[in-house]
Amino acid sequence: MKTKILLKNGNVIDENGKVTENINVYISDGKIHKLTNEILNELTERYEEVDCTGSYITPGFVNLHTHSPMNIMKGIAEDISIDNWFNEKIFPYESKLTDEDIYWGAMVASAEMINNGVTAFADHYFAQEAVYKAVEDMGIRADIAPTIFGLAADYRNQLNDAIDFIEKYQGKNSRINLRFGPHAPYTCPGDKLTEIIDAAKKLNVGLHIHVSETEEQVVDSIKNTGKTPVEVLYESGGFDVDVIIAHGLWTNKEDLRFINDRTYFAFSPKTYMKLSMGEGSIYNLKDDINYSFGTDGAASSNTLSPLEQARLFALNGKFINNSAVDFKTAGIWKALMNGHNALKFSTGKIQEGCDADLLIWDLNKLNTFPVYDPLTSIIYSSDPGNIKCTMVEGEFLKFDGKLKADTDHILKQVKKIQGNILKRGKGERKVNY
Repeated sequence: MKTKILLKNGNVIDENGKVTENINVYISDGKIHKLTNEILNELTERYEEVDCTGSYITPGFVNLHTHSPMNIMKGIAEDISIDNWFNEKIFPYESKLTDEDIYWGAMVASAEMINNGVTAFADHYFAQEAVYKAVEDMGIRADIAPTIFGLAADYRNQLNDAIDFIEKYQGKNSRINLRFGPHAPYTCPGDKLTEIIDAAKKLNVGLHIHVSETEEQVVDSIKNTGKTPVEVLYESGGFDVDVIIAHGLWTNKEDLRFINDRTYFAFSPKTYMKLSMGEGSIYNLKDDINYSFGTDGAASSNTLSPLEQARLFALNGKFINNSAVDFKTAGIWKALMNGHNALKFSTGKIQEGCDADLLIWDLNKLNTFPVYDPLTSIIYSSDPGNIKCTMVEGEFLKFDGKLKADTDHILKQVKKIQGNILKRGKGERKVNY
């Protein structure tokens, strides 16, 4: 039996940024049972009270694109070009990672995300059973997509393993959804991308795929196939299912004719800045597509905060478009909340019957006070210290500023693995970026 909790006398901010003051949120069996500005005596005595006076209650955040185990390589590849970042550092080190490395990488990533108010994340990585176990152990939500490289020598094994994984685990845990993760059109060329998509259709799941990350990828795709990466994905049937487009930084305006309302873009501007990937087109196309924010892996973005990515997106957009009045705060908040629509859990709304994936904010701190507009305070001034509580399905994973997980033990394990990674050194990469 899940705990019955009363979040008493809080100020609720909904997915559209509307603020309603002095609301009591009754949570039962992991769901929002009642919203009222009155105290219901017949319920209150059976509920554990949490005083939220002066605090703000919001939906949790979604990290719509990450590679959670890459937290194990945070800071291992710095101040180098994007080609060398992948080909000389990340891919070679990844080739020697063990399931244990990946499990603890996903554990420390999940802990960091919970601290940052993330209640669900979309993951794209290999050794998917290790990631699944870490998600279960941490209690966070996840949408897990096993990575598949069509150009790899063991492509057939990767595809079969992904099929077996989805058939075995889909629907086993209410906090975990599954889908296929073809790496990208250029690493899953021709019939291989179509084969993966056909498997997704057969199992009634979606895709999570990198598309049009760099200008060079788009130019090479047009040169080699006569089509943009988005068009390649379209002709392979990729938009017949739910799809998360990782990045899409260099999506062309003409590509918009191929996408539909089942398509969500995950923007990670910190990575684009870090790896000097260019301005792209997303700041001009934002009003024509569904989008939210991801963090990419911590080996590139260094932090796992979709709020930080949203902040950078807004600031970059104002600067690039030379318009201080565009990229409005309410619009950025709605984009943050849009990640819930992409993952299709019953989350993202503070309404009766929805799952209680919530944050409790203390904005009465030096970095956020005074508060004229709580959305402005959250988006432009807050940090993880303002998040008092992170709740998933009515369960506190962070309470009164402290994570439930044993972070000392997690950090000890990650320290050991860090040494092992450096001792083993680099291996052979499976593909070229």
